[in-house]
Amino acid sequence: MGELIQTGSRQAGVASAAADDHAQYLTFMLGGEVFAIGILAVKEIIEYGGVTTVPMMPDCIRGVINLRGAVVPVMDLSSRFGRRATEVGKRTCIVIVEIEAGGEQQVVGVMVDAVNAVLEIPASQIEPAPSFGAQIRTDFIAGMGKVGGKFVILLNVDNVLSAQEVGALAELAVD
Repeated sequence: MGELIQTGSRQAGVASAAADDHAQYLTFMLGGEVFAIGILAVKEIIEYGGVTTVPMMPDCIRGVINLRGAVVPVMDLSSRFGRRATEVGKRTCIVIVEIEAGGEQQVVGVMVDAVNAVLEIPASQIEPAPSFGAQIRTDFIAGMGKVGGKFVILLNVDNVLSAQEVGALAELAVD
């Protein structure tokens, strides 16, 4: 699908943002629900394929891919959120994101059911993460965006991985 133009705000904490601020988010499907990641964290979107399984990895790590000569770990977000592993379909893709891990930038592939669109969401339409009721840990949620009368779960990509898993990912990325 090619590289995405990086615009908008990577910072998803919006409680203190001005009411007229807008941020762009890449929306995608995961188990029938709509999630979003700040567009600045997204490097590109690629077709699912060529994943090499690595033994002794957590269940949510599908394996690694070769992205222009770099080893990139691929995470199954559905499995990470305590759900069934994602079944590969025609629209399954890998969203390549850049996260901060231990003060360093790390590139990670995130396996999703399907990519929807890039949406611009005004800060005034984003609520803080709920303290209960979500099916995922609340530290993964940067906020709840209201789009077309429905909620979109805005993910905090830097918190989706636990410290232990970030360490495992960092070891994979070493040549």
